[in-house]
Amino acid sequence: MDTLLAIRARGITKCFGDVVALDGIDLDVTQGQIHGLVGPNGAGKTTLLGLLLGLAVADSGSLEILGTPVGRAYAAPDSVAGFVDGPGLYPSLTARQNLAALARLRGADARTAGIDAALDQVGLTDVADDKTRGFSLGMRQRLGLAAALLTRPRLLVLDEPSNGLDPAGKRHVHGVLSRLAAQGTGVVLSSHRMDDLEALCSEVTILATGRVVFSGPLGKLAAENRELDYRLVTSDPQAARRLATGAPGIRTVDGPGAEALVVRALVPDLDELVVRLVHAGIALRELAPVVSPLEAAFLALTEQQKSAGERRETDADRQRNGAEQQEAGR
Repeated sequence: MDTLLAIRARGITKCFGDVVALDGIDLDVTQGQIHGLVGPNGAGKTTLLGLLLGLAVADSGSLEILGTPVGRAYAAPDSVAGFVDGPGLYPSLTARQNLAALARLRGADARTAGIDAALDQVGLTDVADDKTRGFSLGMRQRLGLAAALLTRPRLLVLDEPSNGLDPAGKRHVHGVLSRLAAQGTGVVLSSHRMDDLEALCSEVTILATGRVVFSGPLGKLAAENRELDYRLVTSDPQAARRLATGAPGIRTVDGPGAEALVVRALVPDLDELVVRLVHAGIALRELAPVVSPLEAAFLALTEQQKSAGERRETDADRQRNGAEQQEAGR
């Protein structure tokens, strides 16, 4: 099984002085999988991405990338590519010249490095000869992805690649990442855009205060034991509201005059409500979660971790205060 893993991390810890950025991180990413990495600011996402790209070394734990143990900084395998905190570009060079310079730095012939193909994949052919100092954030992100594609990576590590993208640019990037995964490349994608993660990722890892609070398939986040708010648009809003009010396990959470009905329910109870609506001859025109399952789980899990951390700090403060009072009483 491990031979299929693009990433295998166990017990990864990384500290910066007194700050614990990563605290016992376990992570598995399968080749051919797009794996999402999410968490609030300061959760440790950037630190973890830096370790995967070989830009830093863990203080403890084990990390294997494409089956190769990584034990020191700047030692990631050659078939790993990506960027953290945005791609580095030469502003005075054109997009094509930037990629040619990068190819030469890696010892490749710029004429045969696949520069035109990479630019075409990310939708930058029309601006290939424009200087990058005038590029928007989204265009720079796409050029960074094109630079990564030059290496024909088996593992691609990207930090917020959808930043600044317009709908066309996002479509290009989504298409590139999906094709790479279909060809067997492992992709780790950090983003605050839950819609991007839900559209692309088969699995996600949620970090909070340097720890993994969830890792697994997206389907687990929509498990039937988690209540969500759902918005229902029907052919008869008033009748639907009356029926929902009397349905078991259903709570209405909006005002009585709203055109759309918003209810809070578990999945089985919601399914039963839909059946009742249909039997009553009420057409269901729209049904969607108010907040996506991924976003709802993200908010719930990170808040739980934050509360647990605050409780640990409070307990530690009490212990210190108690010890100080005992010492003062001697």
